[in-house]
Amino acid sequence: MREAMTAMTAVTMTATVALAAGGGAAAVQGAGEGHAAHGLRMGGQFEAPSGGGVLQAVTYDEELVPAGARIGVGQRVTNGTMVVSVAVEGVEPGHAFGVHVHTAPCTADPDDAGGHYQHRPGEEPWRANPRNEVWLDLTADASGRGAEEARHGWVFREGEARSVVLHEHATAVGGHHGGTPGDAGERVACFTVPFAGE
Repeated sequence: MREAMTAMTAVTMTATVALAAGGGAAAVQGAGEGHAAHGLRMGGQFEAPSGGGVLQAVTYDEELVPAGARIGVGQRVTNGTMVVSVAVEGVEPGHAFGVHVHTAPCTADPDDAGGHYQHRPGEEPWRANPRNEVWLDLTADASGRGAEEARHGWVFREGEARSVVLHEHATAVGGHHGGTPGDAGERVACFTVPFAGE
């Protein structure tokens, strides 16, 4: 079941990457009977850091995320719930990345993207875990492609979720990787996304 979902996500998000490879964003609107839906799809191509200010797609580690690698992000919000998806192309084959939604846009300084977005900030036991944050960890296949999605029964607060950050290794859960929960190592790439909020 999980393999089928991952394959479906990969197909959907590969289309998203192709659709918005120039760094554009597309609004997603839709409505079924009694189901208002909205969100976004956008994609970009990673570049080495340059200049000041907000950057669209920046790599901080060209071994893991070479300049020219691509990313696509989707968000769909329906009646107070959301699905966030990510897909990458051209990253280090076979590598496992921790991938999270962060609170601030990307710049040439990896730290400027802020911390992980949290639905219930700092509230025990809701700190760093995949129920309180958006974790999109993925492992690139032999051709450097990977995709993942996260579903939540809540929606971002307006203007507080601003980027997707790729980290150097999979996210620690409890004692996993011997790290603190939520830790995924250094930030290796960042993609600025104006996520929809409530």
